Amino acid sequence: MEIILAQKPKHPVVISGFPGIGMVGAIAAEFLIQHLSTKQIGRIILDNNPPLVAIHEGKLVEPFSIFYSSRHNIVVVHSITAVPGTEWQAASALLSICKSLGAKELISIEGVGSAADATGASRTFYYSNSAAKEKVLGKQGLEKLKEGIIMGPTSAILMKAGKLPVTCFFAETHDALPDSSASAQVIKALDAYLKLKVDYKPLLQLAAKFEEKLRSIITQSKQAEELRDKKQMSYVG
Repeated sequence: MEIILAQKPKHPVVISGFPGIGMVGAIAAEFLIQHLSTKQIGRIILDNNPPLVAIHEGKLVEPFSIFYSSRHNIVVVHSITAVPGTEWQAASALLSICKSLGAKELISIEGVGSAADATGASRTFYYSNSAAKEKVLGKQGLEKLKEGIIMGPTSAILMKAGKLPVTCFFAETHDALPDSSASAQVIKALDAYLKLKVDYKPLLQLAAKFEEKLRSIITQSKQAEELRDKKQMSYVG
């Protein structure tokens, strides 16, 4: 595992957006990167991740990239790949970044499956390992996640966080495909929590663009992995 940081902001809030159900975390992180006037300050290279990058609209899109908004003192860790078996390493990398920067808080954005009517509005839940943060979230009228199963990097983060305040935002999603509507609900809750004064409505307007980008990257990644597997089989044969 390698963490490359060209800049080390002091005591930022770190926000992570990993792919998951509805790609909620990845879409929300993409939106924050574009609307918080961020610049890329680093990347994460995981040993178990296949050496794969995507080119979208002539720009390099890395599996794990790190962005920084100096105006808000927020670091956004954006991931576009979800390789089974890398969850613990991804969590360790994220917590290592938090430790080296002296992060005030780590916020994880996730999607959760819903059996509710797909025409209904997506609800947003929260969970925090900090009693102080829970009080703030409760005053905003957000609903606490009281029952549920958390998987992936967020689960590993919660188990390894120690004394670091970790707050999770979960948005209901009805579809395994990229769900910008659910992501917008998370941005709305996050905006109120951090007082960013960021309008979440453009996320709905840009839904098609974000979803097209993510679908394209996911498709290319799968095709590349299938081609790699075929080559490996031909070597064996």
